[in-house]
Amino acid sequence: MGIIAPTMKASVIEVLLAVPQINCDVKAGKIINPEFLVKCPAGCQDPKYHVYGTGVYASYSSVCGAAVHSGVLDNSGGKILVRKVAGQSGYKGSYANGVQSLSLPRWRESFIISESKPQRGVTYPSALTYSSSKHPAAKAGEPTKAYEKPSITGTTTQPVTLTQALAIPVAEATHRATSKPFTASVTSDPRPQPVGHRSQDTGEMDLWRPGPVLLDSGFVPKEELSTQSSEPVSQGDPNCKVDLSFLMDGSASIGKRRFRIQKQFLVDVVQALDVGPAGPLVGVVQYGDNPATQFNLKTHTNSQDLKTAIEKITQRGGLSNVGRAITFVTKSFFSKANGNRGGAPNVAVVLVDGWPTDKVEEASRVARESGINIFFITVEGAAESEKPYVTEPNFASKAVCRTNGFYSFTVPSWLSLPKTAQPLVKRVCDTDRLACSKTCLNSADVGFVIDGSSSVGTSNFRTVLQFVANLSKEFEISDTDTRIGAVQYTYEQRLEFGFDKYNSKADVLSAIRRVGYWSGGTSTGAAIQYALEQLFKKSKPNKRKVMILITDGRSYDDVRIPAMAAYQKGVITYAIGIQWAAQEELEVIATHPARDHSFFVDEFDNLYKFVPRIIQNICTEFNSQPRN
Repeated sequence: MGIIAPTMKASVIEVLLAVPQINCDVKAGKIINPEFLVKCPAGCQDPKYHVYGTGVYASYSSVCGAAVHSGVLDNSGGKILVRKVAGQSGYKGSYANGVQSLSLPRWRESFIISESKPQRGVTYPSALTYSSSKHPAAKAGEPTKAYEKPSITGTTTQPVTLTQALAIPVAEATHRATSKPFTASVTSDPRPQPVGHRSQDTGEMDLWRPGPVLLDSGFVPKEELSTQSSEPVSQGDPNCKVDLSFLMDGSASIGKRRFRIQKQFLVDVVQALDVGPAGPLVGVVQYGDNPATQFNLKTHTNSQDLKTAIEKITQRGGLSNVGRAITFVTKSFFSKANGNRGGAPNVAVVLVDGWPTDKVEEASRVARESGINIFFITVEGAAESEKPYVTEPNFASKAVCRTNGFYSFTVPSWLSLPKTAQPLVKRVCDTDRLACSKTCLNSADVGFVIDGSSSVGTSNFRTVLQFVANLSKEFEISDTDTRIGAVQYTYEQRLEFGFDKYNSKADVLSAIRRVGYWSGGTSTGAAIQYALEQLFKKSKPNKRKVMILITDGRSYDDVRIPAMAAYQKGVITYAIGIQWAAQEELEVIATHPARDHSFFVDEFDNLYKFVPRIIQNICTEFNSQPRN
């Protein structure tokens, strides 16, 4: 009997306790009660109800959805205990029980759900108190209680609903950050400075201060404060499909005021862009002494989320090491892991206050050769008296993709920076003019002209095909990038496959393996002419035309006239001779200078050693083109 009594007692308590029922989509942020028992209906696994956080949930999560997500409830519903707790930061999204939770940086109020075991000495409400009379549960006759806003001065408090308490500061913060006009002027400050570094701007203006709610109290998404929006999420502007990195100046010299203006400029740009998975994606790197990624390309995929993330960025301080930042972006930022899509142009927009404190030329060269289009915005550049402190004269022209003015902006003062937003967006989205998207590895039509004569032999021919495959592997192959074609010749010629036949590296390599050995004589001149007519005639106008000819002997016919025809048609010819090939003939075939375009290999088995050198020469030639 002593064992049964406690069970009966708990059962009696539960019977006496009236547990309110709620719908699946009721959010904890709408309920004022700090701790309550509640009964969820069946069927709350619908993933449309957003759940924020794991273990501890954001107050605007649906209560029952969170319970299902954590495994406290199953699909048949049931009673749960909900306790409000202080806000959390660094929520991590996860998937459980058919519900996807969303990740969040921070939240002002949270709650914990657990099994419905009433705590001893705690009185639970039999009816819930909601923050708004518009809630469906309140319409059913449940009481609605105003949320008491505490008085700082000691006077009578004013009743304000929780929804109002949350919504008004967010609206004010948005207004402060985007709408309030500048009326103050910038005073010119004397700049006694250490070598290469501008003095710190200490001026403060409250006009650009984003409200305390966004930065200090946690962000409440707009869609969670109102009824759920039925507007579809934008997939982005497909005519502006770029992967864009902003390198923002976080150095100490910029000061808090200028740093806020810079953030607002980034907000203006991302709101002008139609950001989305099918359009532009944006990430931000802040640099000072060292660079750091604030968020990468896949962190935020719409303009509103980007705006919120930018407003939360805090200044790093330090020097203005732009060169180090560009190197970081080249090596680390534009990676597949960070959301780089491969098929979209890579664009880096550098903002600098005054001038960099390190050199940018070499870092920028590597970035260009990696396919990154660098834009440079110099704000309040060095005055005549400041030029002795500039580490690298003409740094902007050394950094940008091209020196034709398209990639450079010189802004006289931070107050006039907003005027640059629209012109920048227009240029960034003009993908046809993003010249540095084209690299030595992704912008050519490469045609192999392969000697299949009897002197080569079956075994050596397979070695030649492996050499062709090894060279092809180095290129970025697709219908819009580098394309590969092949011709085999003896006395006669045969088109093995054209530039438009295969659009992937795997297909090209498979096609190379399938090429059959022909056997016969060696008419190299006729082969060059055939390649020009049957292969390169179908080359795209915007592609560099590269011919790689491989032969093991002297040609039976003249090579001079076909070689000259190739030169006149803009075809860059590399001639690779093996064993019995004539060196002087290779030099006639090859594009000038012959030392960079002709190679002699003593044995077929040594062909593979020349792959890096040939690729290097192709890239060196490409990168030596004028940048104007």
